[in-house]
Amino acid sequence: MKALRTTQARQGHLSKAFIFAINLQVPGREQHSAVFYFVTEEPIPHGSLIYRFIHGDDAFRNSRFKLVNKIVRGPWILRTTVGNHGTCLLGKALTCNYVRGPNYLEIDVDIGSSAFASAILHLALGYITHVTVDMAFLVESQAEEELPERVFGTTRIAQIELSAAVFTDPDDSTAIHAMSGELSSWRKFSRSLSFLGHHGKHSKIETEKLEEKVESRLEEFK
Repeated sequence: MKALRTTQARQGHLSKAFIFAINLQVPGREQHSAVFYFVTEEPIPHGSLIYRFIHGDDAFRNSRFKLVNKIVRGPWILRTTVGNHGTCLLGKALTCNYVRGPNYLEIDVDIGSSAFASAILHLALGYITHVTVDMAFLVESQAEEELPERVFGTTRIAQIELSAAVFTDPDDSTAIHAMSGELSSWRKFSRSLSFLGHHGKHSKIETEKLEEKVESRLEEFK
């Protein structure tokens, strides 16, 4: 967040904004991060659900941090395997770490913390340049008085090239702009979460069986 704070200092109007930074950490031989920034310049209502999420403890955040995604474009085998739509409580399915600052909340999502998500991630690598995914982040409502649910950030990831990812220096304020190259990691992640949203957590044995099944189906289409 150092680069973010430096940029805020140079752009006075942003220093009063509240920022959600979502860092999707993707495991692999070369690890990647896809970082998304969502900014509101309007005051967050005291006592609202999003206010409670920002100021609450990690247990509360884990029980409410939610992803909704949709595969807009992708191979048939991929859609069949993971489904076109997915909804998932990220804090329940994956390890999330929260960093709270005076005017920001950073959420680091460790995709490698789930063997099942990692398996789906690995299988999806072959389609990385042929998929478009829409995703929305929100705080889940769990009581009638908390409705309606409100999305605090949306984005679309399309036909990502892993080779376009760049290394960013956290001491360089231009890192925020350079991070767009790291979106390569997200495309795989959203598909894995679609599967998690439908099926929940699986054991190591179930994950291995799933991987064998999908690999077998992939061979049929080669």
